[in-house]
Amino acid sequence: MTALYKGMGFFTGIALMVILLISSTEFVAYYMNGYFEKEYTKYQVTEEISIEMDDLLNVTDEMMDYLKGNREDLVIYTKIGNTEREFFNAKEKKHMQDVQKLFLDAQQIRFGAILFAILVSVWLLYLKKGRYLLKGIQWGIFGFMALMGILAGLMAYNFNRYFTLFHLLLFNNDDWILNPNTDLLINIVPEGFFRDTAFWIAGLFIAGALLIWLMAWILLKGIKTGE
Repeated sequence: MTALYKGMGFFTGIALMVILLISSTEFVAYYMNGYFEKEYTKYQVTEEISIEMDDLLNVTDEMMDYLKGNREDLVIYTKIGNTEREFFNAKEKKHMQDVQKLFLDAQQIRFGAILFAILVSVWLLYLKKGRYLLKGIQWGIFGFMALMGILAGLMAYNFNRYFTLFHLLLFNNDDWILNPNTDLLINIVPEGFFRDTAFWIAGLFIAGALLIWLMAWILLKGIKTGE
């Protein structure tokens, strides 16, 4: 049974990291105040596509509502240059439909991970196996962080290659391959935007992981002291 307790503790740590990674991504995408405006300014997006910042931010808000599932479609009209037009074309809408599914699926995965972590934690604590839970969480964090470190190293070595591979793994069509001459979406989120976003997500994730590891270490010392 010892191996079972250790394994459940380890997978609880993995579940916590999944929860943290999804939540970090969600925070940057949805709740990081002024993030999109700063990125648009940094990469001169408004000049690139001839749109006012307020109009672009309004389009962004509507797009994010769509990704959250709070909007039924991406029929959004705005002013580009001197022309009132629909912002997203058919191919962009198809791609964003796939992205929305990923976002909503991630929320379901996070819910499952939360449920798993709660049930296993309650079970192990009820059996007075808190030490296995906490040490397992620490090892789960270590394992997940090691994997993320390898992926981060690969991305730093050749961002374009692994960014492309990432899309090939997640999408079963080529709708994500956009043309900057015809598709506005790729112009408002250039490669630099994805780099910056990955940096912020990684920063939040690492900080959260270290905090959870430290809390587990403190609690584990408490258990040992009480023995």
